[in-house]
Amino acid sequence: MQSRCHVVPCGMNLEECYRILELSQGASLAQVKSAYRRLARRYHPDVNPGDRTAHEKFILLQQAYEKLVQVLPTFRPTPIPSEPQTPPPQTPPPPSAFDIELKHASYRQLQEFLKYRCYQRAISLVEGLASRLPQDAEVRQWQAVTYQCWARQLIRDRQPQAAREYLHRALKVDPDNRQLWQEVEKDFRTLDRLYGKAI
Repeated sequence: MQSRCHVVPCGMNLEECYRILELSQGASLAQVKSAYRRLARRYHPDVNPGDRTAHEKFILLQQAYEKLVQVLPTFRPTPIPSEPQTPPPQTPPPPSAFDIELKHASYRQLQEFLKYRCYQRAISLVEGLASRLPQDAEVRQWQAVTYQCWARQLIRDRQPQAAREYLHRALKVDPDNRQLWQEVEKDFRTLDRLYGKAI
């Protein structure tokens, strides 16, 4: 089956990230966020139904944004020492409407990637989404399932060591998912049967 993955791999360099976001190199984190919001609204799949080019541009924007956010420093002033205080409990803010839209669009793209076995791109997409929505249980579940799908492909490709690593990652991401544990245990048994336990 011919692959339908047209999006540029996430190993893009910083110059490409700035270009995708229509920014000059050295733009600040605030400028990156502003450009991302503006362009994401323009190329969002819900705004451009059926437009494959806009859909791919939206995914590229997300990948470029996630990479720049990870590498650009954020300035946090050093607090003035004072009397020790018990920090208030931190409640994560509810997701914004934009984050909810992004999540739904990412899920549709993830399904497409998994359907056509574009596992590396699926992993890049779901890891970026998990870093943006770290408290979202559904996103963690998608991440675990993606790792498991990739592990099964690695089993088929006769790469048992890498397969074991991604199965462990799946359990670590979503440790309370009983159904996932049952499925992953089956995968471990398959690995033991095909390659033995000493891998």
